[in-house]
Amino acid sequence: MTCIVCGGSQIAGLTGWHARCLGCRYESAALTPAINAPSAVPMDEAQREAALKALRVENFNTIVGYARQHVSASNPRLLDVGSAHGWFLEAARGQFDVLGVEPDAEVGGRAAARGLPVRSGYFPDAVGRDERFDAIVFNDVIEHIPDIHSALAACHAHLNDGGILILNLPNSRGFFYRVSKVLARIGWRGPFERMWQKDMPSPHVHYFDPRNLRELVLKQGFTMAKTAELPALRAEGLMERLRYVGKAAPVSLYLQYIVIRCAIPVLSIFPSDIIVSIFKKKAAS
Repeated sequence: MTCIVCGGSQIAGLTGWHARCLGCRYESAALTPAINAPSAVPMDEAQREAALKALRVENFNTIVGYARQHVSASNPRLLDVGSAHGWFLEAARGQFDVLGVEPDAEVGGRAAARGLPVRSGYFPDAVGRDERFDAIVFNDVIEHIPDIHSALAACHAHLNDGGILILNLPNSRGFFYRVSKVLARIGWRGPFERMWQKDMPSPHVHYFDPRNLRELVLKQGFTMAKTAELPALRAEGLMERLRYVGKAAPVSLYLQYIVIRCAIPVLSIFPSDIIVSIFKKKAAS
């Protein structure tokens, strides 16, 4: 396999579906998305909301603040790709003219029923050819898209000159991801598979760090504006977050909970498992 970032050769990783590049440290997975198809793992959306909402809304408010710092338009328009439950749309709509695109018909339909502007479908097909935005945001989405080059090219085409692309995604240098790799090497693959969301409707197919993500995106006609870390965990909702996938055995589940809960106080000294990178579209010369 050829690395999508640096063009080097990827080598076999920790499982048959995992590969990594020794040059730029990009990692990939041969996992197949199956949105709107029956899932191999039952999903409890109420439990998912209890597990994720508080942390994500906190991070979304931070990202909205970053977006306003880097967008100068007086009435800026923002596209949220993979808007899911609509939490980011709710955080941003006071400062942006917002639009969401969501491929999961059930989840997107519930957000639309709450009055949020959500279109059903995939980006960029769900966006008009001539529609332009001042900000395009991917919150925990870009790592799920197999053809990431086409997605980034579409972002460049649909952004106004000087518009920004915001990528909020997992960090391969993060503490928990690196621990999961150590555990996988000694035979406990559950945490590593969880990090990749294996067997879920939309598994991860990429894992980046700030450096190789920057290398990838800058080749698409963007400049770097900002990179920051976001909190990846909080005690509130931790058990629900571990449980909602519905796969781990009880002993494994509670062992993971104890280890992670004890680690929370010292996490700030390690790289976070979530990064946000902001890129600006170069103005036409």
